[in-house]
Amino acid sequence: MPAKISIVIPTLSAETTLARTLEALMEGLGQGLIRELIISDGGSTDATLKIADEAGAEIVTGSPSRGGQLRRGCAQAKGEWLLVLHADTVLDAGWAEGVVEHIQTSRAPAWFQLAFRARGILPAWVAGWANLRSRLFGLPYGDQGLLVRRTDYDKAGGYPDQTLMEDVALVRALPRVVGLPVRAVTSAERYQRAGWLRRGTRNLWTLARYFAGTSPETLADSYRR
Repeated sequence: MPAKISIVIPTLSAETTLARTLEALMEGLGQGLIRELIISDGGSTDATLKIADEAGAEIVTGSPSRGGQLRRGCAQAKGEWLLVLHADTVLDAGWAEGVVEHIQTSRAPAWFQLAFRARGILPAWVAGWANLRSRLFGLPYGDQGLLVRRTDYDKAGGYPDQTLMEDVALVRALPRVVGLPVRAVTSAERYQRAGWLRRGTRNLWTLARYFAGTSPETLADSYRR
């Protein structure tokens, strides 16, 4: 099978997580699945770009805004499918097999099963709710990854250049997304710092305000406080 997938990862001073994320992607190279790796950086001041360069990535740079970074990175991609990941998200071993099966049998956009690098009831509960929300309402967040055909991505208008909710904006414009039986294990640092229940509640409130018409810029200001 010809290499079909372009991987796009937005970064901003991600040296502590990026290498692990890239290492997990190597099985896709072994299966001839990955056409290119694109790192869209928003002005890293650490070793992020060095790590990306050593991995053979194409590097795109610009202002720090995840929506804008993803838009610029995807604009450079040449694959039939786009696989978008956050820099602190690691796909479980065997992910390539699951992705190959999907792209050979389906045209639907797809997300991965969220899990956190943390133990306990609260991490499992938050991840379980995220996966249930994605199945019931078709609303995965960016830390669950996104696998989408380039043609569907373009028809949907791509990622909007906005500071927050760029992932929700895109999936709402796509055909209904489906879940893959592969875990995407992401950092729990933000939840551990803010508190699991507090962070989860804050995310739900932010989503509700976005649906009610609050601008991404206003939401981003509140989110950072």
